[in-house]
Amino acid sequence: MITAYDPTHPKYLDEPDLRVELERVFDLCHGCRLCFNLCPSFPTLFDFIDARDGDVAGMTPVEQDQVVDECYQCKLCYLKCPYVPPHEWELDFPRLMMRAHAVRHADGVGVKERLTDQFLGRTDLLGKVSSAAAPVVNALTGRTGSFPRKMMEKTTGIASERLLPPYSRQRFSTWFKRRRSEATAKGPRSQVAADSQGSVSVFPTCFVEYMEPAIGQDLVKVYERNRVECSMPEGTQCCGAPWLHSGNIKEFTKAAERNVSVLADEVRAGREVIVSQPTCAYVVRKDYPIYLAASSLAAEAELVAAHTADPAEYLIRLHKGGDTALDAEFSGRESGAVPDQVTYHVACHLQAQQIGLKSRDLLKVAGIKATLVQRCSGIDGTWGYRAENYELARKVAGPLKRGVVEAGNDVVCGDCHLANGSIEQETGTRPVHPMQLMARAYGIPEEGS
Repeated sequence: MITAYDPTHPKYLDEPDLRVELERVFDLCHGCRLCFNLCPSFPTLFDFIDARDGDVAGMTPVEQDQVVDECYQCKLCYLKCPYVPPHEWELDFPRLMMRAHAVRHADGVGVKERLTDQFLGRTDLLGKVSSAAAPVVNALTGRTGSFPRKMMEKTTGIASERLLPPYSRQRFSTWFKRRRSEATAKGPRSQVAADSQGSVSVFPTCFVEYMEPAIGQDLVKVYERNRVECSMPEGTQCCGAPWLHSGNIKEFTKAAERNVSVLADEVRAGREVIVSQPTCAYVVRKDYPIYLAASSLAAEAELVAAHTADPAEYLIRLHKGGDTALDAEFSGRESGAVPDQVTYHVACHLQAQQIGLKSRDLLKVAGIKATLVQRCSGIDGTWGYRAENYELARKVAGPLKRGVVEAGNDVVCGDCHLANGSIEQETGTRPVHPMQLMARAYGIPEEGS
């Protein structure tokens, strides 16, 4: 890595050096313009430079910072940019934007921004408290534009009009441990263990752990239906993405070290790590090895990254593995429990991992045709939750809304919990996760039904 992207480089947090690199990269982007329609950063950048007849050196630091602020880390640059490493020009726009946030954080941000960063970053603390008091918390925060939400915006910086995901009273880890204990009490291990096609460790992340345990429950049941043993790592917490995106390298590195230490033990025990959320999977696969490259856990980070998979990616690998295969008995399809056709939103951070459309392929195995919508949700980590970004985020989500409406299907599904929340806000339709569709296709009832 060159200075611009290597977080261990002595000049990484040097603002004058950053400004020089911003000018270099902005000049390359202005001459190329392939990314003109990806996010607000690029039109803003091009307008600033065009207004100066192409003089990129004339951009002020305030203008440079606006470009930085409008980047929401969708990572789609990697799919279009012809200059990404290992190209000789070494252009990595998303990581340069993260460097800019790191420099800003190191120089010191205002009280309001610090409070917002802390609120969004401490997902486990917030999740534990909110799950324990879920009915009260959901009642207070569930109505957009309400007085509690307006007060919340003033104190934490979270947009009062943004639809927030509700918390679940029962956490995924509680369900998983209880289920495992009940299975153990019944006697010998099930047929899954006796005739196993694989073994995985389900890293729930904060979304599944505190907000959508139903996704994790259906994931486990679908995997077990296909004779894959499931365990859950002890001691993992939030992947740390909110810290990374706000520029707090210290807190992000602590999260990475904690999770890598636990997940590396799971991999050494012969298990693949399954991450149910694309943003979190991207962080584990791409960011952990970079930010731990100079630490004692560098080898472990690479090991974990090499053995991390998306839920559908792992199952499709089984399906095409030769000696392994997926269960082809879909009683739920026969009974009409799932539709013949759904709208499938392709999450940005799944595209950025460049693993293909595995959820679409998996639904096809179950006989479900997916109409694809490949537009950004405008959330991307925590960017779309911040009050200052709310209106722009809604504008970004406009094409996604049109795509979902034009597809015209009753059921919408998507892998990303963040994007699904945006789809619900924009269209009024609450998407489901592909693993939930697969569970219903197999005739597996929803937990508690």
